[in-house]
Order: sequence, then C-alpha cells, then structure tokens
Amino acid sequence: MKVQLLKPGKRLNRSWGMDITLFVLIGIVACFMALPLVFTINNAFKPINEIFLFPPKLFVRNPTLKNFTDLSYIFADSWVPFSRYVFNTFFITIIGTVGHVILASAAAYPLAKISFPGRKVLFSIVVLSLMFTSYVTQVPNYMTITWLGLINSYWAIILPAFGMTLGLYLMKQFIEQIPDALLEAAKIDGASEYRIFWTIIMPIVKPAWLTLIIFSLQNLWASGSSRFIFSEQLKTVDYVFGQIGAGGIARTGTVSAVALLMLSVPVTVFIVTQSNIIQTMSTSGLKE
Repeated sequence: MKVQLLKPGKRLNRSWGMDITLFVLIGIVACFMALPLVFTINNAFKPINEIFLFPPKLFVRNPTLKNFTDLSYIFADSWVPFSRYVFNTFFITIIGTVGHVILASAAAYPLAKISFPGRKVLFSIVVLSLMFTSYVTQVPNYMTITWLGLINSYWAIILPAFGMTLGLYLMKQFIEQIPDALLEAAKIDGASEYRIFWTIIMPIVKPAWLTLIIFSLQNLWASGSSRFIFSEQLKTVDYVFGQIGAGGIARTGTVSAVALLMLSVPVTVFIVTQSNIIQTMSTSGLKE
C-alpha cells in the first residue's frame, strides 16, 4: 500500500465551514476541561461565606487574600521552617525525575534496538507490571525499602521513582520508531553505543522524555512522603498541606489556597513543556 504524504504548505481539502465548526467544538471542550482549574483558582480568593454558598458560584465576587495570610500564619507557627519542606520537595522531585528519565531511556535503548536472549520476556514483564496499581504494590515496596535500610530517608522515595516501568515502556516505544539504518550509519562512522545514545537517540526522542518529565514530576510532587519518612525535618510540602486540611471546616479557605499552591507547579511545568513537545514533534522527524 502506497502512502502519499502532504507536501509542506499543502492543506487538507476542507471547507471553511468545517474549520469553524471544529474550532467551536474544540473551544467548547477546552472550556469544559478548564472548569476545575478555574474553580480552584477562584476558590483560593473567596471569603469563607462565598465558599459555602449553595449552589456554588464559579467566579469570586469579593476577592480576598485572607486565605493566603492565614496560611502564612500557620507556617510561622511551625517549629520546622516552611523553606525546609520546600527544599525536601524540590530535592526529591528533581533528583527523582532526572534519574528516572536517564535510567528509563538507557534501559529502553537495548530493549528497542539490541537483540539479546530474553529481550521479549523482559519487555513482557515490564508490560505486565503496568497492570498493578500502587495499592497492590504498597506492602512489597515497603518491605523492600525496609530491607535496603532506606526508611526515613530521601532515597525511600527517589529510588522507587527511578524504576517506574511506565517511563521504560514509553521510551522503548519511541526508540523503536528510529530507523536502524541511522544507527548503523553512526556505527560505521565509528560512534560508540554511548555516543549514539546521547547524540542521536536522546535528541530524536525528546518528545518522549519531555512527556516523561511531566508524568514523573506530577507523581513526585505529591509523593506521599509519610509512608516512608517519619522525621519532621525530611517531610515534604504535600504532607504539611495535608495536615493543614485536617484542621476542620474553619480551615476551608486555607485549604483552597493550599490546593492552588499544590496545583501551580505541575500546571506551570506542563504549560512550558507542552509547547516544547509540540514544537519537537513537528521538527524532530528525519528528512530525506
């Protein structure tokens, strides 16, 4: 079957009416999907009486910063500085994300492009592991972390993040799309496997590891450190915000401010990275 590709500058033969219809439908879906984000942002600036209005109002009528000032008072009363919680969170998130991207990419390369005995069995194990939720693996993970002596340390969260199989599966599927002829040409020119991996594989699969950064950061930003870390000095921001939310109805406004703060970092990273992913997908293809 012969596939004919559109030349640059060509567009599909589609009427303007269809273009406008598709634009309107996409706009409606986008607005609907943005409602939770808009609601969260507005709730963070609502006074307590507006939060409990029924039926609830989407937009704030009398915006206030009281929720954030109350949150600052709570942080001021904490015997552990809030900056310490922020450092713990960023350290775990950055180290875990970078390590996961590098290890997942390095492990996916031989699975995708190098033939060795047991390759299909290993990949089948990776796919099978994706079927188990985190609730199923909590007890085995805790036993493993305890056996390694990593309880009450950063590495109790970072090391499991290194081995998440979703990243390995994603990178393997992307690397498989790279033509073998390109890698063979690099080997003929004298490039080693390490040079091929860093200078050819990683730039081409940039959309994959940018997407992987989003997934890993989202997972580690709200990692639930209380499962493995018991020292107050090593706990993360999500634990502190969870404790604030346990204060009852009186802290409903503060909880709304907390929700916005927890949402801000993943959303910001997603917005910045999404533009790079779209640009890379459109320009990273091989040219004849």
